[in-house]
Amino acid sequence: QVQLVESGGGLVQPGGSLRLSCTASGFTFSNYIMNWYRQAPGRERELVAAIAITSGNTNYADSVKGRFTISRDNAKNTVYLQMNSLKPEDTAAYYCNAVDYIRAYVYWGQGTQVTVSS
Repeated sequence: QVQLVESGGGLVQPGGSLRLSCTASGFTFSNYIMNWYRQAPGRERELVAAIAITSGNTNYADSVKGRFTISRDNAKNTVYLQMNSLKPEDTAAYYCNAVDYIRAYVYWGQGTQVTVSS
């Protein structure tokens, strides 16, 4: 059974930090590009960060560049999102996503809520 389980969300003050984790099971994690998406109320889901299979390449939305860092540990089947200097506009549900473009497999986690507020 394929599972992506996110954790680490919560309430944080502006300027604070959070580290999200997403642990995968039921598929070969090291074969998948891993992404973090977010969706705020009334807005479309947007790609926040992506990391290649071997962790050599990463990409970020312009809105989070310099503040967020995506990383992965293939031995632990886990992808992380370190979020620093958080802003109220970062408030959203954050989703972990796994993609195998060759086989056209896509998996989603259930999401974890991040709220940035004083």
